[in-house]
Amino acid sequence: MTDRGAAWEGGGSGRFCTRPLLQFREERLPERATLAGYSALIEAYDLQVPLPRTLGAIGEHHRVREEGGWRLLTPRHAPVASLGGHLTFALKWEGIDLAVLKRLFAETGPGPIAEVVEAAPSGSYARRIWFLYEWLTGERLDRPDARAGRYVPVVDPERQFAGVGETATRYRVRNNLPGTPAFCPLVFRTAALEEWIALDLAQRARDIAARVPRDLLARTAAFLLLRDSRSSYAIEGERAPQDRMQRWGRAIGEAGRRPLDLEELLRLQKIVIGDHRFVRLGLRAEGGFVGEQDRETRLPLPVHVSARPEDLEDLLGGLLAFGRGAGAGIDAVVVAAVLAFGFVYMHPLEDGNGRLHRYLIHHVLAERGYHPPGLVFPVSAAILDRIDDYRGVLEGYSQRLLPLVRWEPTALGNVRVLNDTGDFYRYFDATPHAEFLYRCVRQTIERDLPGEADFLRGYDAFCRGVSALLDMPDRTLDLLFRFLRQNGGHLSQRAREREFASLTGEEVHRIEEIFRETLGE
Repeated sequence: MTDRGAAWEGGGSGRFCTRPLLQFREERLPERATLAGYSALIEAYDLQVPLPRTLGAIGEHHRVREEGGWRLLTPRHAPVASLGGHLTFALKWEGIDLAVLKRLFAETGPGPIAEVVEAAPSGSYARRIWFLYEWLTGERLDRPDARAGRYVPVVDPERQFAGVGETATRYRVRNNLPGTPAFCPLVFRTAALEEWIALDLAQRARDIAARVPRDLLARTAAFLLLRDSRSSYAIEGERAPQDRMQRWGRAIGEAGRRPLDLEELLRLQKIVIGDHRFVRLGLRAEGGFVGEQDRETRLPLPVHVSARPEDLEDLLGGLLAFGRGAGAGIDAVVVAAVLAFGFVYMHPLEDGNGRLHRYLIHHVLAERGYHPPGLVFPVSAAILDRIDDYRGVLEGYSQRLLPLVRWEPTALGNVRVLNDTGDFYRYFDATPHAEFLYRCVRQTIERDLPGEADFLRGYDAFCRGVSALLDMPDRTLDLLFRFLRQNGGHLSQRAREREFASLTGEEVHRIEEIFRETLGE
């Protein structure tokens, strides 16, 4: 809520507070400032939406300040306290937030938006607002097509990642939104993302792979694939049988080869689940949540509530369309993050969502030729290494979403969502997700890929060195290597007395030297 006694401008539901505040809903401003852009629109129309990660306001000082999720601009940036003024401010300084705009347009209806456009019919921001209204609502404003104004992009490509775009002559804009009204999360261009994109990690991976002999590269790929499959189950807290992990590993190895559609997702779900006698395959027919149940009452204790089952077909259709159409002009890792995290927030299946979520990352990277042929980056292993960061990224949006979802418990301890939440899964800010995924991909390319190849080189050299010293079956040689590695390069007293009691002290000493020379451990 705003401060008691604040000044207001406007009438009806669109009354804008013009007095500096220290508190906005549950958020505290870093200093007294006047709400502007999305924060002002959310307050004036009482919009029940996940708050943008960064909110805008006008400070009382002539300096820009960014702190605690707020960006305070100077008094000279202050917009007119009106619907058009704050919408223009939002598009100019904050980028596009489709979830806020969709709920705002539902509150205003067409009349006030038509007035905003009529006040500046050739203005670039007015025409973008006009386009976004019709694109999001599916309703046509009662006004003729624009006749003046140069063509402008709907999404500012210097602020947010955008598609190539197509001309929308009615508004004289270029629609470069990367998705459709059914699914279109957006990602801001941050300094970190720009830096990682400039590294050209895909080319770096090809260069690393080119330096590895072909036979060694094939073995490296096999190890990385199994490691990724094992890690994907471990993230879910499961230890799957070896045969199921190998089947899932083979499926990951084939990622990107088949078109991505609902039938393909359901085929993959069967592979993930294995024994599905107690799991309903296909799209959920009931509600879903991530969390626990109270031990005594069995009531749900959700940390995330999934999309309503009645919304899943449309949401997944939009997600799959995004996967097919967002590639041109948008970095592959960014697309992979939007697709994968959008899927896991929807949680469209009864089981297997997490592993399919990570499969989608592999699909996009493989389909877009991001990694060398025959190689799969062990992204799940990198995620497992950063599991706390991973959960933090997921919870970063879920915690803003959860208070807006009204639900009731079912007799079986599930949840039934009572309000319309579909837009919250269609439109969200996927910037933290893209940054997290880029950190993981960079780790797989710069550390895991060369590290695995170097390890196999060292292993081969160790085996050759020991074989030159004495005759030993491959299985025994591998056991010797594992004992040495587990004990920091030394053969334990237990192993020397049992499995390798026939070795002399001098032979043990030389074997330990070979291990250090070849593995550097």
